[in-house]
Amino acid sequence: MNRFFTGLLALWFCFFLSAKVFAQDSSAVKFSYNYQRINDSEVMFNIAAKINPGIKLFALQHSPNDVLYSSISFDPLQKKLLRDSLFQKGDEQKSKDASLNSEVHYFTDSVEWKQKVAASLSDSFLLKGEVSYMYQKGADYLPGESKFKTFILPQSKSISSTGAQLNPSPAGGSVATRSLTWIFFAAFGGGLLALITPCVYSMIPVTVSFFTKRSRNKTEGIKNAILYSSSIVFIFTLLGFLITVIFGPTALNNLATNWIANLIFFTLFLLFGISFLGAFEIALPSSWGNKADSKASTGSFLGIFFMALTLVVVSFSCTGPIIGNLLVIAARGSYWGPLIGMFGFSLALALPFALFAFFPGKLNVLGKAGGWLNAVKVTLGFLELALALKFLSNADLSKGWRILDREVFISLWVVIFALLGFYLMGKIKFSHDDELPKNDFDVPYISVTRLFFAIASFSFVVYMIPGLWGAPLKAISAFLPPMGTQDFTSASVPQNNHSHATGSSTAALPRPVKYYDRMRMYEPDVVTKYGMTTYFDYNEALNVARKLHRPLMLDFTGINCVNCRKMEGEVWSDPEVMKRLKNNFVIVSLYVDVNNVDLQPSEQYYSKALNQKVTTLGAKNADLQVSKYNANTQPYYFFLDANEKRLEPEGYGYNSDVDKFKNMLDEVVAKYKAEEGQVTVKE
Repeated sequence: MNRFFTGLLALWFCFFLSAKVFAQDSSAVKFSYNYQRINDSEVMFNIAAKINPGIKLFALQHSPNDVLYSSISFDPLQKKLLRDSLFQKGDEQKSKDASLNSEVHYFTDSVEWKQKVAASLSDSFLLKGEVSYMYQKGADYLPGESKFKTFILPQSKSISSTGAQLNPSPAGGSVATRSLTWIFFAAFGGGLLALITPCVYSMIPVTVSFFTKRSRNKTEGIKNAILYSSSIVFIFTLLGFLITVIFGPTALNNLATNWIANLIFFTLFLLFGISFLGAFEIALPSSWGNKADSKASTGSFLGIFFMALTLVVVSFSCTGPIIGNLLVIAARGSYWGPLIGMFGFSLALALPFALFAFFPGKLNVLGKAGGWLNAVKVTLGFLELALALKFLSNADLSKGWRILDREVFISLWVVIFALLGFYLMGKIKFSHDDELPKNDFDVPYISVTRLFFAIASFSFVVYMIPGLWGAPLKAISAFLPPMGTQDFTSASVPQNNHSHATGSSTAALPRPVKYYDRMRMYEPDVVTKYGMTTYFDYNEALNVARKLHRPLMLDFTGINCVNCRKMEGEVWSDPEVMKRLKNNFVIVSLYVDVNNVDLQPSEQYYSKALNQKVTTLGAKNADLQVSKYNANTQPYYFFLDANEKRLEPEGYGYNSDVDKFKNMLDEVVAKYKAEEGQVTVKE
């Protein structure tokens, strides 16, 4: 008992003194952290402490009787990754402390602690924790704390004995394995690709009009160009990064799929489209203009910043899949990579807009040269109306209103593109259109360029018409509402029938039950066309997979996921791929953006990964993907055995290579069969 009170008094005394002298002695011990790979499944995490002269750093606790000791703790969620015990290496000394009447163990020069951590070659995660230590300086006993955060990176199998990568692959793999230079150029290329997405491309005429009117001379044009492009880079880099860090890795995905956000995008595109058709001009409020005249620099910047912010917000729904992987890494703790990546992405996105702003005079000349510039603007106006319907469809699907079902959507697109064709042929004119040029015989004519665009528009209309009767329209299926929303289909188009399907093994699949009535309208066209059976609840699908002795395929997807529909239309629809999916797997479609299917109160819980309470099916699926599989982009596929053990190391994201996907399916089936007789199935 006397030893207990002595120790308690010593600890209290140490902490009391630390408030006065700890700041002065924080450099008494310096810590460094690193890790080395020791095999394909483990790394060795190293904590090295360099002790200054005259300092005694107390060792780890040897027995419950120790009074002064140091300790190392890891994040509680990562304790399952730790292998063996913590190993201590150094010249440990011991002596009896007269003031405490207790034996103490300590180091006076340096010490190293080692901990084995489970980490496969494909794993990437943030290892974090803290070192709580005690040390003696003269007659003072002082506490200290050093927190560590080390990002464990994926690695090639070609490693040396020290864990250094010998032959890094130049292609493939995780973004986290690459240098910052590689990340920058990869993201820069993604930004160039994003320029041709509808959300970004449709903003170009708005920008041209804005800077044409705003820039009165070359100097002002250059200043506006720098401000505008810098605003795009600043907003995209900082805002996107902060949203992910603060609100979690699904924040931007939620913005792109949120029904309110999509209604806002629909309104913006509708207004832009009507404006381009000549109904009115989009201009900043006159009060802004007056302020700009009185305070030129402030007003000018606010207007330009507003335009940049509009571009960033509207483009999120199209650029999200491209920057998704960078944002996932940001949410898991590696900040430099996504910062550099987002900077490269936004820089590529801003460059063309800066070029438009650098040459406003040239654009003015082009605008006065003839009516072709207005014809381009009107054409983009029709495209804006068509794209506005896509955002309205996203909101409609998210809420289940059924106001824009597949045949309604196709009908509207048929009308819009038919009218565009007639406009290009000169059969429709707007109030601000110029007269068509006339030939030598004083007869109006259209250019060959306009003729070819008109042919393309009418051809697109002819292509879409069979979709009114249920044709799959594979080329644009990614943009259309799913086949399950169509009320009428031709008898020649096969429908999903869960009671029978081609292939004997497929007939054994029972009809989905949980969530099926609410979710079947979201089934993609390829599922409906080929009579596939897919489930919507993880546990239900897992039980079916166990009974039928098949691997379980997790299909993380989204109602409004364009890349998901492209993957299904381009890869799943291949006959050999479809045969494998139907006959060898049980598939569960885990929609991450379903906000209109509520969980039962008993199923609701709080998610640390999402930093929110999970109340909907979409949030539940998103939490599963982020927290268990460390991914946040769709589509993403994972394969499990009966004991929920992964059958592939990294999962499979969007990749339209049919042979690669087919080979991956074969490898999963082969591994499943090889392991099936060696495991005890959890029921």
